Amino acid sequence: MLIKRSELHRGHEEKSGVGPADSIGTRPGGAWDRRSFLKRSGITAGALAALGSLRLGSIRTAEAGPPPMTGAAVTTRKNICTHCSVGCSVVAEVANGVWIGQEPDYDSPINRGSHCCKGAAVRDDVLSQRRLRYPVKLVNGQWVRISWDTAINEIGDTLLDIRQKSGPDSVYWLGSAKFTNEAAYLNRKLAAFWGTNNSDHQARICHSTTVTGVANTWGYGAMTNSYNDIRNSKTILIMGGNPAEAHPVSLQHILEGKELNHANMIVVDPRMTRTAAHATEYVRVRPGTHIATIHGMLWHIFQNGWEDKDFLSQRVYGVEEIRKEVEKWPPHEVERVTGLPEAQVRHIAEIFAKQKPATLIWAMGQTQFATGTANVRASCILLLATGNVGHAGGGANIFRGHTNVQGATDLGLDVTTLPLYYGLAEDAWRHWCRVWEVDYDWMSSRFPNKKLMETPGIPSTRWFDATLLPKDQISQPEPVQAMFIMGHGVNTITRMPEAVRGIEKLEILVVCDPYPTAWSVLSERKNGTYLLPACTSFEMDGSRTASNRSLQWGEKIVEPVFESKNDYDTMYLFARKFGFADRMFKNIKVENNTVSAEDILREINRGGWSTGYCGQSPERLKAHIRNQAKFDLVTMRAPKDDPEVGGDYYGLPWPCWGTPEFRHPGTPILYNTNLSVKEGGGTFRARFGVERIVKRKSMENGQEVEREDHDNLLAEGSYSVGSEIKDGYPEFTLAVLKKLGWDKDLSAREMAVIQQVNPANPDMVSWSLDLSGGIQRVAIEHGCSPYGNGKARMVAWNLPDPIPVHREPIYTPRPDLVADYPTLPDARQFRVPNIGFSVQKAAVDRGISRQFPLILSSGRLVEYEGGGEETRSNKWLAELKQHMFVEINPADALERGIKDGGWVWVTGAENSSKTRMKALVTERVGKGVAWMPYHFAGWYEGTDLRAKYPKGADPFVLGESVNTLTTYGYDPATGMQEPKATLCQIKAA
Repeated sequence: MLIKRSELHRGHEEKSGVGPADSIGTRPGGAWDRRSFLKRSGITAGALAALGSLRLGSIRTAEAGPPPMTGAAVTTRKNICTHCSVGCSVVAEVANGVWIGQEPDYDSPINRGSHCCKGAAVRDDVLSQRRLRYPVKLVNGQWVRISWDTAINEIGDTLLDIRQKSGPDSVYWLGSAKFTNEAAYLNRKLAAFWGTNNSDHQARICHSTTVTGVANTWGYGAMTNSYNDIRNSKTILIMGGNPAEAHPVSLQHILEGKELNHANMIVVDPRMTRTAAHATEYVRVRPGTHIATIHGMLWHIFQNGWEDKDFLSQRVYGVEEIRKEVEKWPPHEVERVTGLPEAQVRHIAEIFAKQKPATLIWAMGQTQFATGTANVRASCILLLATGNVGHAGGGANIFRGHTNVQGATDLGLDVTTLPLYYGLAEDAWRHWCRVWEVDYDWMSSRFPNKKLMETPGIPSTRWFDATLLPKDQISQPEPVQAMFIMGHGVNTITRMPEAVRGIEKLEILVVCDPYPTAWSVLSERKNGTYLLPACTSFEMDGSRTASNRSLQWGEKIVEPVFESKNDYDTMYLFARKFGFADRMFKNIKVENNTVSAEDILREINRGGWSTGYCGQSPERLKAHIRNQAKFDLVTMRAPKDDPEVGGDYYGLPWPCWGTPEFRHPGTPILYNTNLSVKEGGGTFRARFGVERIVKRKSMENGQEVEREDHDNLLAEGSYSVGSEIKDGYPEFTLAVLKKLGWDKDLSAREMAVIQQVNPANPDMVSWSLDLSGGIQRVAIEHGCSPYGNGKARMVAWNLPDPIPVHREPIYTPRPDLVADYPTLPDARQFRVPNIGFSVQKAAVDRGISRQFPLILSSGRLVEYEGGGEETRSNKWLAELKQHMFVEINPADALERGIKDGGWVWVTGAENSSKTRMKALVTERVGKGVAWMPYHFAGWYEGTDLRAKYPKGADPFVLGESVNTLTTYGYDPATGMQEPKATLCQIKAA
C-alpha cells in the first residue's frame, strides 16, 4: 500500500518529465503558457508534490509567494464545491487562465466563509497530477493512447453494433451525481433517444429509498426544510447520519441551533461518531433495527397521548392503522430486537413529541437496507404523528451525499422515471416529446416495444446480475453487454466479486471520468475498455441543486485541462455519432461542438412543471450568485425591495412555480401552510387521489358484515394562508379551473397552448402537463397549490409494506428473530430476480452467523468522499488518511489477538470474499460490530492493483473496498443495496 508519496514515485514523475501542464502549449500572442506561469508564481507541480512527502520536523515557516507577473489580471469566479450536498460556494482566483488560489465564499448563506478539508482542497481536483490526460484503450492488457475522434468512432461503432444485434437495452448508461443539472438531464435524454430506461446514478445506492419513501408519504421525495432552518429547531434527532464527517459545513447550522437555541441533540447510531460526540444524548442501537426503534417511540407517544391530534385529524390519513401496528411493539419487544432499554426509548420519544419544533435528520444509515423504503416511511410517520412537518424548525432534513445527487435525481437519472419524476407512462413520454419537439411515434420506435418503453430499467445495484444471470431470468430481450459510465465508481456497489465477473463478461466498457477509477483495474480484461478524460465541474458552467433544493449556478473557472472534455460536449459527440444529435439538440445551441449549458436549463424550465423546476432561469440563478450577501442567514430570503433578487429565497428552492417571468420566490419549507403559495408556502400534495375505497368488517346484530368505506384523502379544514378554497382540494386541471370559474383568468396564449397539449380533450390537461404554465399561475393567484391539498399518508397501499414492518437484515446476527421478522418473499423486480428470502433462509440454515459473528457496517470519513477516486488522488487529502482500516471493539480484538494498527484479514459471508487492511481498535463500535469506510479501492482481496492503472494516473492512496465483503440484499421498492448490516469475521494477518 502506498503510505506516502515515496522517493520512488516522485523520482518516476521527475524522470518522466510529465507534469500537469505539459500538454498545454504556449498561449497565443506570446502570452505565458501554464507551466511557465506556474513556475513564475512559485507553485510548480514539483514544489507541490514535494510538500506531500515532508516530515513534520522539516516543515518551514510559510512565506508569501510572488504576485502574478506584471500584466496578469486576477479575476474571481464562483463555483460549487464538488463534495457532499451542502452546496458550499468556492471563490477561485484566476490569472492567465490558471487557477492560482481559492477562498471559501463569505457571502454564501450556506457556508458563510467556511470549508471542510475536502472543500479547502478542491483546487487540486483540477491541478492534480493524477488526472487522466487523454483517451486510452486497453489493447492486449496495455493502455494505449488514442485520439478523441478514434475513441468516438470505435466506441460508437461497437455500441451501434450491439444495439443492432441485441437491442438498445443491452447498453447500460450509468450517470453521475457529480453531473451538473444540465448534464444529468442530457444524460437521461441521451438514454431515452438511445431507446432504454437502463439509466441510473449514485442515488440508487444512497437515497433511492428516501425518494420513494418520502414521496409516497406526502408528495415529494426530498428534504422538506434546509440546513439553515435547523437553527430554528428545539429538538434535533439524527438517526442514520454522521454530518460531522459526511457534511461537515452543515454542522455549523446544527451546532448553532443546539447552542444558540438551546436545542436537544439526540443521535441514534450503532457507532459513537464524531457527530454523536456533540449530542446531548447518544443512543447506541443494533444495526438494521430502525423501524423497531421508531415503533418503540411511537408506542410511548400513543400510550401517553403525546401525538398532535389536530394535525393528524386535518392533514394525515391512516393513523388508526399505524396505532394497531405500533401496539405490537411494547417496551420488552423493542428491547429484545434493538437492545434499547425502555427508559431511554421513552425519554427520547417524549422529548421529540413535546419539545418542538423537532427535526429528524438522516442519511445512508437509514436508507441502505433491504427495508430502506420502510425505514424512511417510519421516520416520516414519526414526524407526522408529532406534527413536526410543514413549519420552520421541523421536517425531514435528509442529507444527500454528492454535490448534485439531489439534482441528478430530480433530472431523471433513475431507472423508474423521465426527468422530474414524470414516470414512464405514455403521458410522461408524450409530455417530454412535446418539450423536445420530437415525434412520439419516432421515440417509441427507438425501444424494443411499448412495454419496455414504460417499464423501469435495471438498477445500478444489479447491472452485473443482468450480465451474469441466465437470459430467461432477465426481463429484456438480451443481457447487458456494454456499460457506458460517466462519473460513477464501481467500488461503491455491493457484491464486488460478482461485479468483477460482470466486468469481464462485457463486450465493451467505457469509463468517462477525470480519473481512471477502479473500473480500469478491477478485472482481467485485456481488450475492449476505453477511458475518456472528463473535466471536473469546475471546468464547465452549469447549475447544481443542494440537498435543501436550492439551485446554484457555477461559473467555469478554467478551461478543461489536458485533453479532457466537459460532459455536454462528450454527449453531443456521441449523439452525433449515433445519428440523432439534430433531434436531441434541436432547441439547444451548439457552436463548434460546444453545447450551451444555459440552453439546456431553459429546456428543463420548459418541461419541469411537475416539480417546479420551471422558474429557475439561468439569469435568475446567476443573479443569486452575484447577490449572495443579500440573503438572510436563517430565512434565506432577500429583501423584497432589491431590484435583482427581491423577495427570492436563495437558490429558488424547488418548487419554484410558473415561468421565470412569474417570479415565484421558491419554496424554502415544503408543505408550510403558514405562508401563501405565492410567497413559498404549500400544502401536502394530493397525488394519491381524492378518496380511498376500503372494505372493512364490523359486527351488526351479532353478525360480521363487510362494508365499503370511502375514506377522504383530502385535507380537512387545513389550507394555505390566502387560499380561496378553505378545505382540501384535488390537483388542478383545466376542468377544475372551469368548475371554479377561474378558467377566465387564463390568457389567450395560455389557453392556446393548453389546447395544443391535448386537442381531443383539453379539460384533462393538468398543472404538470400544461406547457404554458397558465394552470399553475391561475391556481397560485387564487392562493392554491397547483398539486392540490391532500393528506399525508401513513399507509402507502402501493408499496410492498403499506405500513412499515421490521424485517431482519438478510444476513443477521440474530437468526432467532428471522422466524418472527423474515424478509419479504422472493420476486422478480426491476427485470431481475430478488431472492433475498432464499438467501436469508440459507444463511440461517447454514449457521452463517456462527462463522461470521460480527455485524459489518460502513460509512464516511471527513477526508474522502464517495468511491474516493477523486479525493484519494488529491495530494492534500491523501496525506491525511493513508490506510484502509476496520474498526473493531477492544473486546472483540482481544478475543482474536488483534492489536491496534496491526494488519488483519476480514472475510465476508459470500463468495469466500476476503480483504486485507489495518485494524483500529476502538470503543466507537460496540462489541459484535465492525465498521469500515467505503472510499477505498485499488486493492482486491489482498492484492495491490497499482500497476494496472494507466501510467501516472494511479491514486496516491489505494486500499481494499468494503464492498468486496458486502452481501446480497435489496429493497423491493427501489433495488437499494444493504451495505449497512451484513456479517464478517476478522483475524490477525
